[in-house]
Amino acid sequence: TMALNRVMTLLVRDKQLGPKIVPIIPDEARTFGMEGLFRQLGIYSASGQLYQPEDSDKVMWYKEDIKGQVLQEGINEAGAISDWIAAATAYATHNTTMIPFYIYYSKFGFQRVGDLAWAAGDMQAKGFLIGGTAGRTTLNGEGLQHQDGDSHLVANTIPNCVSY
Repeated sequence: TMALNRVMTLLVRDKQLGPKIVPIIPDEARTFGMEGLFRQLGIYSASGQLYQPEDSDKVMWYKEDIKGQVLQEGINEAGAISDWIAAATAYATHNTTMIPFYIYYSKFGFQRVGDLAWAAGDMQAKGFLIGGTAGRTTLNGEGLQHQDGDSHLVANTIPNCVSY
């Protein structure tokens, strides 16, 4: 995820591409090391920041903003992938090209939202579904539930989803 964070940071800084990038993270932005996007882009909130964040004295504090670009739904994978589908089909529904990135725990991603991912394929959604912490060597301290060995098998059940 470190390489992804670097690429994402460069993409959002680009004058033409930056406004089209939609980072969508169900709940694990800090686990993926993506908290740098909080300050740079802000987390979208229709009401803005209504409270003093616990980490407001830190460099990478939790910044909510009406103009925020990061979508963080809490532990709500179905809501997050629904955001992704909306952004990924905006080219057809609103004549607006967006580049959504849905970043999730690899092990759980397609298990929890596979039907919605299939629906997105039917809608010809365009974007990136990125399984973070993939493989059998990450988050060992979290237990066997994170020892991902089957996410590609599940992803391959969707014919027009290219997984690598």
